[in-house]
Amino acid sequence: MWSGRLTEEAFWTWLGAQAPSVSTDDARELLASSLRPMPAMQRIPEWSRLADIHLLSNHRPEWITPVLRPVTAFLKSVTLSASIGRCKPGVEIYRYAASQPQGEKNLLFVDDQEKNLRQAAHLGWNTLLADSEGLWIDQVVPYLLGS
Repeated sequence: MWSGRLTEEAFWTWLGAQAPSVSTDDARELLASSLRPMPAMQRIPEWSRLADIHLLSNHRPEWITPVLRPVTAFLKSVTLSASIGRCKPGVEIYRYAASQPQGEKNLLFVDDQEKNLRQAAHLGWNTLLADSEGLWIDQVVPYLLGS
Protein backbone atom coordinates (compact mmCIF):
# COMPACT_ATOMS: atom_id res chain seq x y z
CA MET A 1 0.00 0.00 0.00
CA TRP A 2 2.59 2.58 1.06
CA SER A 3 4.95 1.66 -1.76
CA GLY A 4 2.33 2.49 -4.37
CA ARG A 5 2.33 -1.01 -5.83
CA LEU A 6 -1.26 -1.37 -4.67
CA THR A 7 -3.43 1.36 -6.18
CA GLU A 8 -5.92 3.20 -4.04
CA GLU A 9 -8.79 1.62 -5.99
CA ALA A 10 -7.32 -1.85 -5.45
CA PHE A 11 -7.15 -1.08 -1.73
CA TRP A 12 -10.85 -0.19 -1.62
CA THR A 13 -11.68 -3.35 -3.55
CA TRP A 14 -9.64 -5.43 -1.10
CA LEU A 15 -11.26 -3.70 1.88
CA GLY A 16 -14.73 -4.35 0.43
CA ALA A 17 -13.92 -8.05 0.23
CA GLN A 18 -12.67 -8.06 3.84
CA ALA A 19 -15.62 -6.08 5.24
CA PRO A 20 -18.53 -6.52 2.82
CA SER A 21 -21.01 -4.90 5.23
CA VAL A 22 -19.15 -1.57 5.01
CA SER A 23 -19.76 0.45 1.86
CA THR A 24 -16.77 1.94 0.07
CA ASP A 25 -18.24 5.42 0.52
CA ASP A 26 -18.57 4.87 4.28
CA ALA A 27 -15.03 3.49 4.47
CA ARG A 28 -13.66 6.48 2.54
CA GLU A 29 -15.50 8.86 4.85
CA LEU A 30 -14.21 7.05 7.92
CA LEU A 31 -10.65 7.19 6.63
CA ALA A 32 -10.89 10.90 5.78
CA SER A 33 -12.33 11.73 9.20
CA SER A 34 -9.64 9.74 11.00
CA LEU A 35 -6.69 11.54 9.38
CA ARG A 36 -5.69 14.23 11.84
CA PRO A 37 -2.82 16.69 11.64
CA MET A 38 0.05 15.89 13.97
CA PRO A 39 0.44 18.36 16.86
CA ALA A 40 3.63 19.76 15.35
CA MET A 41 1.83 20.85 12.18
CA GLN A 42 0.85 24.17 13.73
CA ARG A 43 4.57 24.89 14.31
CA ILE A 44 5.59 24.41 10.66
CA PRO A 45 5.11 28.10 9.70
CA GLU A 46 7.40 29.13 12.60
CA TRP A 47 9.99 26.47 11.81
CA SER A 48 9.98 27.39 8.12
CA ARG A 49 11.40 30.81 9.05
CA LEU A 50 14.43 29.03 10.52
CA ALA A 51 14.85 26.10 8.13
CA ASP A 52 13.68 24.56 4.90
CA ILE A 53 10.98 22.02 5.76
CA HIS A 54 10.89 18.81 3.73
CA LEU A 55 8.23 16.22 4.45
CA LEU A 56 9.11 12.53 4.04
CA SER A 57 6.22 10.18 4.79
CA ASN A 58 4.95 6.69 4.17
CA HIS A 59 1.57 7.73 2.88
CA ARG A 60 -0.80 8.01 -0.07
CA PRO A 61 -1.06 11.43 -1.72
CA GLU A 62 -4.84 11.04 -2.12
CA TRP A 63 -5.20 10.81 1.64
CA ILE A 64 -2.53 13.09 3.08
CA THR A 65 -2.66 16.05 0.66
CA PRO A 66 -5.92 17.46 2.08
CA VAL A 67 -4.48 17.27 5.61
CA LEU A 68 -1.31 19.09 4.53
CA ARG A 69 -3.10 21.84 2.62
CA PRO A 70 -2.84 24.44 5.45
CA VAL A 71 0.98 24.15 5.53
CA THR A 72 1.83 23.34 1.92
CA ALA A 73 3.17 26.86 1.31
CA PHE A 74 5.70 26.34 4.12
CA LEU A 75 7.09 23.05 2.75
CA LYS A 76 10.08 23.03 0.39
CA SER A 77 9.31 19.50 -0.77
CA VAL A 78 6.98 16.61 -0.04
CA THR A 79 8.17 13.04 -0.59
CA LEU A 80 5.40 10.47 -0.27
CA SER A 81 6.19 6.79 -0.42
CA ALA A 82 3.28 5.83 -2.67
CA SER A 83 4.28 8.54 -5.16
CA ILE A 84 7.83 7.32 -5.63
CA GLY A 85 7.38 3.59 -5.03
CA ARG A 86 9.70 3.39 -2.02
CA CYS A 87 9.00 3.52 1.70
CA LYS A 88 10.79 4.03 4.99
CA PRO A 89 12.99 2.56 6.28
CA GLY A 90 14.36 1.63 2.84
CA VAL A 91 17.37 3.77 1.94
CA GLU A 92 15.96 4.69 -1.49
CA ILE A 93 13.28 7.02 -0.12
CA TYR A 94 15.86 8.86 2.00
CA ARG A 95 18.17 9.28 -0.98
CA TYR A 96 15.26 10.59 -3.04
CA ALA A 97 14.33 13.10 -0.33
CA ALA A 98 17.96 14.18 -0.03
CA SER A 99 18.02 14.90 -3.77
CA GLN A 100 15.34 17.58 -3.35
CA PRO A 101 16.51 21.21 -3.27
CA GLN A 102 17.93 21.95 0.16
CA GLY A 103 19.02 25.08 1.96
CA GLU A 104 22.27 25.76 3.74
CA LYS A 105 20.91 24.84 7.16
CA ASN A 106 21.52 21.73 9.23
CA LEU A 107 19.40 18.73 8.46
CA LEU A 108 17.19 17.36 11.23
CA PHE A 109 15.13 14.27 10.52
CA VAL A 110 12.20 13.68 12.87
CA ASP A 111 10.27 10.41 12.96
CA ASP A 112 8.16 8.50 15.44
CA GLN A 113 9.85 5.16 14.75
CA GLU A 114 13.39 4.25 15.76
CA LYS A 115 13.85 2.03 12.67
CA ASN A 116 13.35 5.07 10.42
CA LEU A 117 15.80 7.16 12.47
CA ARG A 118 18.52 4.51 12.12
CA GLN A 119 18.49 4.72 8.32
CA ALA A 120 18.62 8.53 8.42
CA ALA A 121 21.49 8.51 10.92
CA HIS A 122 23.35 6.02 8.72
CA LEU A 123 23.19 8.65 5.96
CA GLY A 124 24.66 11.25 8.31
CA TRP A 125 21.45 13.08 9.12
CA ASN A 126 20.77 14.45 12.61
CA THR A 127 17.74 12.69 14.06
CA LEU A 128 15.10 13.29 16.70
CA LEU A 129 12.55 10.78 17.93
CA ALA A 130 9.00 12.15 17.88
CA ASP A 131 7.85 10.81 21.23
CA SER A 132 4.14 10.16 21.73
CA GLU A 133 3.87 12.87 24.40
CA GLY A 134 5.05 15.53 21.93
CA LEU A 135 8.02 16.63 24.05
CA TRP A 136 10.22 16.58 20.95
CA ILE A 137 8.39 19.60 19.53
CA ASP A 138 10.08 21.97 21.97
CA GLN A 139 13.51 20.62 20.98
CA VAL A 140 13.26 21.69 17.33
CA VAL A 141 13.76 25.47 17.65
CA PRO A 142 16.83 25.17 19.91
CA TYR A 143 18.32 22.70 17.46
CA LEU A 144 17.62 24.99 14.50
CA LEU A 145 19.12 27.95 16.37
CA GLY A 146 22.20 25.88 17.15
CA SER A 147 21.82 25.83 20.91
